Amino acid sequence: MPTAHAGPDEDRADARFHALADRTRRDILRRVLVGEHSVSALAASYDMSFASVQKHVAVLERAGLLSKRRNGREQRAHGEVDAVRSIASMLAELEDVWRGRVARIDDLIADGRQRGEE
Repeated sequence: MPTAHAGPDEDRADARFHALADRTRRDILRRVLVGEHSVSALAASYDMSFASVQKHVAVLERAGLLSKRRNGREQRAHGEVDAVRSIASMLAELEDVWRGRVARIDDLIADGRQRGEE
């Protein structure tokens, strides 16, 4: 069985998939990809404490999926489109591997049928 590849790219992928594993974080990411939001405005959208929303934002920020900037006293969050694209690219690579396996299975089945006809 192959071992997992170590390195910063894999660590980043782990952090991004961990961040996306939570529905609240996925919803926050959707919101900040559409447009910049203050963290306090995001917090008002959820039935949880401001501190809890801040923790979700921090997880997304550590994963590189959103960035924050200060605007006076408020922190404004915006989505990192390139990070989302990198996840889509990674999933496309996995899909290619899966499609290749399915194609090989189809070939084996077709080959078995041809041998049965001989």
